[in-house]
Formats: sequence, C-alpha cells, structure tokens
Amino acid sequence: MRITSLTTYVVPPRWLFLKVETDTGITGWGEPVLEGRAATVATAVEELADYLVGMDPLRIEDHWTVLYRGGFYRGGPVLMSALAGIDQALWDIAGKHHGVPVHELLGGRVRDRIKVYSWIGGDRPGETARAARAAVGRGFHAVKMNGTAELQYVDTWEKVEKCVASVAAVRDAVGPHVGIGVDFHGRVHRPMAKVLLKELEPFHLMFVEEPVLSEHVPAVVDVLRSAPMPIALGERLYSRWDFRDLLASGAVDVAQPDPSHAGGITETRKIATLAEAYDVALALHCPLGPIALAACLQLDAVSYNAFIQEQSLGIHYNVGNDLLDYVLEPTAFTYDHGWVTIPSGSGLGIEVDENYVRERAAAGHRWRNPIWRHDDGSLAEW
Repeated sequence: MRITSLTTYVVPPRWLFLKVETDTGITGWGEPVLEGRAATVATAVEELADYLVGMDPLRIEDHWTVLYRGGFYRGGPVLMSALAGIDQALWDIAGKHHGVPVHELLGGRVRDRIKVYSWIGGDRPGETARAARAAVGRGFHAVKMNGTAELQYVDTWEKVEKCVASVAAVRDAVGPHVGIGVDFHGRVHRPMAKVLLKELEPFHLMFVEEPVLSEHVPAVVDVLRSAPMPIALGERLYSRWDFRDLLASGAVDVAQPDPSHAGGITETRKIATLAEAYDVALALHCPLGPIALAACLQLDAVSYNAFIQEQSLGIHYNVGNDLLDYVLEPTAFTYDHGWVTIPSGSGLGIEVDENYVRERAAAGHRWRNPIWRHDDGSLAEW
C-alpha cells in the first residue's frame, strides 16, 4: 500500500480537513487546522506531502520522526498542526486497513465512554448562567466558561467583581455538584492571577484553565502550586518537550494538549503518558471539528489519566456549520447524560461526508480571532 495524494479542504466555520489517499482505495482523514492560520497550515501540509507520496502509510512512527526531525527546523504551532493532521489520517488508514478502531492498535481501550463538557460562553459575561442551566438540562455534568474579558497587568477591583459575580451566577444556576471550568484564556497576568485564583476559591471549581500564558508559568510557579483549585494548561504547547518542564514544575494538575496541534495521535499519546508519570490528569483540548474529536476519543480510550473531553457542538465559533454537519452518521457522537461512547468503527470511527466537505470547501473561510484593545489603546490578550 502506498500514499498517492494529500488533499486539504478549508471548510466553515474555521476548520481545515485533510484527506490522504492510497493506491488500495483506503483513505484517511485528519484535521490539521490552526485556528486563524488555516491557509498557512494547508501550505505546510503541501510541503510535507513531497516526502509522503509513494510511501507506505503504515510506517506511522517513522513518518512522524522524519517529518519532525528531517526538516532541520522543528516544532511550533504551524509545523506541529500540519504534522498532527497527517498523523491522524495515517492512523485512520491503519485502522481501516486492519478493520479495527485506532484504539485497538494502541493496546485496547481502558474505558468504554468518557464524560464531556459543554461550553457556555462568557467572553462578555451576561447569559452564562442561563446557558449553564440549559446545558445541565441537556444532561451535562460539567460546563466551561470564560472567566474574564480583557485585563490589564494590574486592573480594577470592578473587573475582579465582575468575574466573581459571573462564576457565582453559574454556580447558583447549576448547584453544588456540577463541574465548572473557568478559562482565563491567557488574558490574565501574574498580578491579577494571584487575586482571581484566591477570590474564586469558594466556588469549588473543576479547574481554572490557562490562568497565565504558558511562557509565563516559570515566573508564577509559586502562585499556581498554591492555587486552591486544579490548574489546567497546555493547548498552546506542541510537543512532549514543551510539556516536559511544565510537568516537572508541579504547576499544572490537568494537561490539555490538542491532538490537532500537538503532533497528532502519535505525539499526544506520549504527552499523555508523560503526564501520567507526574500524576497529572488529561483533558484533551478540542474546540474543533468532528475529525479532531474522533482523534481525541481514540486517545481518551487508551489514556488512563483522561477524565473529561472538550467538544464543540453548539460553541459560539460554529457559525454556518456545526460539529455533526460533516459526518454521515452523527450517532458516532451521541451524548448520553453528559457522556460519549468511544467510537467502535474502524480507523477514527467516523465516516466523513466527502461530498458535503467538497461543497463547503467551495465557500471556505478566513476566520480570524478578534483583536481586543484596552481603554488606553494597547493590545489586549484575547
């Protein structure tokens, strides 16, 4: 079996799909997108295709090694996202070739299902309590919200009160036993992180996500180690080497690699195992499309430390198309009382609607993240 072609499709709302074809007729799908840089990653995939065409798709570990190490310059979001989508597609091919789900090739599942959480917004807090109540009404046992709008290095107590009031409203809406994740989205710097983490203690949070940007963790290790709730971090880290020092620091309790950014199934599996060695939980980042989610669920199946899975159904980014639009059998992602069953079909366990992918690729997208500014005109972290 040989790889014959790699084709990318830029599809709404903000995704990039990849189809890898072989001379046996088996095809694999991946999702190599970097939000806001889809065209850049598509170009990186095209460059990497020069090596892959004509190769045996089943030599996944060797291909990963060559694509990562063979270009001299390595790592970073663009290369690792391109490599991620290719790797997902190769695992999809391998599973289909052997007639088993990917998790069977990775040693077999350690769980039959995993808890999922629902996104409830909060960029501009207001309707988050209503959204949280609705999510619980749909059976979810956990929700995630943005905790703050833009924050200066040192900001007003009014901003602190708004954050606390928003989280308090959600806790009141869902009761004491629903998990709440509060995402700081890297918008908060050390001085305000110290304040907010302390003020949010009474709400018994499931975790606080990206309390500071990854690059600032070494400077705030003391703050994060002493935080009164679990600290989650990792969506902007791209390899086991990026995670190594973070995990060794003891500053993170929940690792959040994204299998569409962190080198795909091959690399994320290694990150998950490294996290387990530090007794750190795994909650894979996935605000993306159905192929990305399918890859996550294959990893959740074999990762003992995985405890919950992010998913994007109904997320506010999904304008024009949503998670289930591109799959022929939406039941592959049937949520039942806040849980999703690990897909059991061959490969990634989903069947992509290729005709619809082609149709929507004609529309494409040029999604960009918002640009925020502080009152003084300086750029604010989004």
